[in-house]
Amino acid sequence: MEWRNIFRGLLMGASDVIPGVSGGTIAVVLGIYERLIAAINGIFSRDYKKHLSFLIPLGIGMVLAAFALANLIEWLFEHYPQQTQFAFLGLIIGVLPFLFHKSQANKTFKLQHVVLLLIGAGLVSLMLFFRTSEGDAVTDLTMSTYLWLFGSGFLASTAMILPGISGSFLLLIMGSFSTIMTAVSDLDLPIILVTGTGILLGLIFMSKIINYFLNNFPIMTYAFVIGMVIGSIFVIFPGWTSSMLGNVMCGVMFFVGLLAAFLLGKIEYR
Repeated sequence: MEWRNIFRGLLMGASDVIPGVSGGTIAVVLGIYERLIAAINGIFSRDYKKHLSFLIPLGIGMVLAAFALANLIEWLFEHYPQQTQFAFLGLIIGVLPFLFHKSQANKTFKLQHVVLLLIGAGLVSLMLFFRTSEGDAVTDLTMSTYLWLFGSGFLASTAMILPGISGSFLLLIMGSFSTIMTAVSDLDLPIILVTGTGILLGLIFMSKIINYFLNNFPIMTYAFVIGMVIGSIFVIFPGWTSSMLGNVMCGVMFFVGLLAAFLLGKIEYR
């Protein structure tokens, strides 16, 4: 078992409960994106034990983060929304040099790769036009409600594994974010199980598509992924606060994120 993946899972799980931040982006930051895709695809292969030894600790970390950090993340976004998002901005911007280095962009990128990068950035940036707010959590649970929650989990998980696209942001668009987060906080098992099943199936489905492109068109896939990460910067940027102290704290948290990305890059990409 790769027990260090528990820490990685904690970071990915914490990001997945934040509307606007993608767990897939954090996987890129940590340098495990390709392995994550390959491991999900390899669950049903002869090497399933090797892939499970990678995925199980990662899953433990993500589940722990979802349950243990949901309230903390909610508190941070309620009291320090800009500062928290600036920290994630620094983290995401800080990983871009490692991504360009890993893909050897200065040698491999041609015009079609630059076009794909711009398309990826543009698609993710379009999420700016879908910003929304939702009401209270749904308490009247019927069969149609459970189908809606299953579909929400399925669609959100396909986004969770794509860098730049936030699964929790899609849940906000579909109006199910409050219901699911309340269920996690209250340990409402029926909602958790139904949504979790949708998430699991969505991860398997999307990982197969991404794995195909990584294996057959690696440079083009990296160009598109880098573009999506760049696009997420525009989605996450929260604007400045109305106070000088608040803006100073935003700057401090931004550099904290940059430093974290640098240190993670040194560790994970060596």
